[in-house]
Amino acid sequence: MALIIRIIVILVVIYIFYKIVRYLTDPKRKLDEAYEKGQYYFYDDVKNVRKNFFISYKGALFEGEKYLGTTENAFEVVSIFVWVHDTGKLQGLAKEDFYNLEKEILLNYPNAKINWKNPIEQLMKE
Repeated sequence: MALIIRIIVILVVIYIFYKIVRYLTDPKRKLDEAYEKGQYYFYDDVKNVRKNFFISYKGALFEGEKYLGTTENAFEVVSIFVWVHDTGKLQGLAKEDFYNLEKEILLNYPNAKINWKNPIEQLMKE
């Protein structure tokens, strides 16, 4: 009986340790933390085209929707629409910030054409 209790206690400790490690390495938690602190973080599942990506940048949270298409040799993400969740958080951001975001997105999706949704679209046209 004592051996069974020891095994159960060991399994519970291992399970708790596993859950702590999973929590600390969770990319969604890292995105939320970066957003709260106003830091940069790129959260994306590159292998899943159907999932949108998120970028925390200078206190603003951006979301990007990926569209699959054909290139010369393969099927790739060819179009991306990016928008901000709260337009009030755009205050203080300049064109150069959006160019930096485009560069970061193009590192993961080099064949993509990036389209911004309003009001960012208007700023980029000027």
